[in-house]
Amino acid sequence: MRKYIIKRLFLSVIIFFFVMLIIYTLMRCLPTSYIENVARSKAQQPGSKSYEEWMAQLTAMYNMDKGILGGYFYWLRDFFRGNFGDSWYYTIPVIEEFNKTVWLSFWMGLITLFFELIIAIPLGIIAATKQYTKTDYTISVLALAFISLPTFFFIALLKLVFCVKLGWFDLFGLVGRNYMQLDAAHQFLDKCHHLVLPILTLIVISIGGLMRYTRTNMLEVLNADYIRTARAKGLDEHKVIYKHAFRNTLIPLVTIVGGSLPGLFSGALFTETMFSIPGIGYASYHAMVGGDIPFSMFYLAFLAILTLLGNLIADILYAVVDPRVRIA
Repeated sequence: MRKYIIKRLFLSVIIFFFVMLIIYTLMRCLPTSYIENVARSKAQQPGSKSYEEWMAQLTAMYNMDKGILGGYFYWLRDFFRGNFGDSWYYTIPVIEEFNKTVWLSFWMGLITLFFELIIAIPLGIIAATKQYTKTDYTISVLALAFISLPTFFFIALLKLVFCVKLGWFDLFGLVGRNYMQLDAAHQFLDKCHHLVLPILTLIVISIGGLMRYTRTNMLEVLNADYIRTARAKGLDEHKVIYKHAFRNTLIPLVTIVGGSLPGLFSGALFTETMFSIPGIGYASYHAMVGGDIPFSMFYLAFLAILTLLGNLIADILYAVVDPRVRIA
């Protein structure tokens, strides 16, 4: 196992190198240029240097004169030294803006994952154990509806019903207008109140796929020979389903849970932007639109590392869930 982990870590470093090279190349090709905007703004000031002189100075300052490959190696060197630079859009250190926004997205993602697991997995098991019944059809239709539901449409629908018609929630923002007049406990409750619709959106659009995935894998396991043998021996149906069948259904589900690790920190770009929730998805959206290469590169590098780590954890957990899965 140790040899396998070392091999996977080495492979992950190679994958990370080429993934970030592609991302850096795309970032350099963005139509939005922060440097051009700053150079144009400074050139318009009285007695200032020309636009071309500012462009040359700023380009050299940010290592943009080294070409794509040369600039990438400069970025890679600084990244592994822990020098992430300053955000061009937010004008503060990248790591500071990241810390300000990532934890809100983390708690939203963690709450979403919790409800996704406790709702989707039991419903998927129920649909599989009651195959071709009204219960199965109802759960399957709901799952397909949630999978097919566009995020922006569902958010607009929630806002129309709960914000405009009923007036229960604000249309935008994390806090209300009277937030500063509240004590600490009520400030916390005010934030929770404003996060109800964003979290509800994330739960609804995420449970459909896991419900279908659980149902499909549960049906496959329930049709296995050893399940028929267990039933033929007279074992209790509850024990057959939840002790024998569900344990083997967990194997593919581990992949989903392991792959959800980046989602806890990546934020929800559409949801956070449409609700104006200042999480990491909202911050990264404005950084990318503003051509903020330092912040965008750090954010995407962080997600790439988490994705590679999540895949490695999922592979290791296979052996924990199923003793038959072992790496020699």
